[in-house]
Amino acid sequence: MAARDGAPYDVLVLGEVLVEIHAGAPLNEVADGTPARISYSGDALNAAAAAAAAGARTALLAVVGDDELSTPLLRRAAELGVDVSHVRPAPRPNGAYLLSADTDGDREFVYWRARSAGSTLAPAHVESWRGLLTASTALITSGITGALSPSSRDAVLAAAHLVHGAGGHLSYDPNFRPRLTDRGRARDLLARIAPLTGLLKTSCPADALALVDTDDPATAAARCRALGARAVVVTAGAGQLLLDDGAGARYQPVPVNPAPADATGAGDCFTGTATARLALGDGLAQAVTYAAAAASLSVSGRGGTGRVPAFAETAALAARCRRITGR
Repeated sequence: MAARDGAPYDVLVLGEVLVEIHAGAPLNEVADGTPARISYSGDALNAAAAAAAAGARTALLAVVGDDELSTPLLRRAAELGVDVSHVRPAPRPNGAYLLSADTDGDREFVYWRARSAGSTLAPAHVESWRGLLTASTALITSGITGALSPSSRDAVLAAAHLVHGAGGHLSYDPNFRPRLTDRGRARDLLARIAPLTGLLKTSCPADALALVDTDDPATAAARCRALGARAVVVTAGAGQLLLDDGAGARYQPVPVNPAPADATGAGDCFTGTATARLALGDGLAQAVTYAAAAASLSVSGRGGTGRVPAFAETAALAARCRRITGR
């Protein structure tokens, strides 16, 4: 998918940015004096950072709060190569989450999102970004964004329709979160947005069981394509990645990370990288290969944006994986 003439950005990312508090102990062991590290994440920022690292001109479309953390939050996004000039303010606090991860990559989360700035995302914001959405090459959004509030759901659908109607590419990850929404609403949103997507990335068994009633990756991919998605990627744990582009479902090689630290944001890194490479003209299989390599590298870091690999490193790992597997 080549960039369209005059497109101001290769990739836009619509969603939520969060303050990340990384605890130095499992959450059920956090006590007075437990050390913690503050960073910035959220699926939209994670994906945007990955897209920028993969070489795409990338902008974040989000609503941030009016608390003291907004300045460092936006500064961190800019440091990651993401254009934040289109972010809108709201007189609300920023959302936050507390994270703990062990050396095997297992994770625990506690979120504070009620009445957050990010949850005020609405169709009026999308309308203010109409020119960007109809001119840029690709948009990334997610089921998390659609589950933040009724207005956020409407915003996701409005943006998806704008991009699709203008001939742009849409990448969507259902990212089902039962603390944010129920299965019925998540399924309805997936059914409405799947026909607009160029790439739908989902996980199995978690998302697949909740949204398409299966724990089999190939069946999950087929059911998502039956909803109208043009191409589907199903991640199914370490080393398992299925691509179904309508010409058949096939497993793609996934580079193994020998020292995983934290898988937070790995799926977002995958989506951001794949979308960036599609927007820059790579074919689907090649874009997915790069995305798998970037996601593998990302789990060496702590937090959602703790490890955003440069594209040269991603490409080198993808090439080594191809030499080893012959694919």
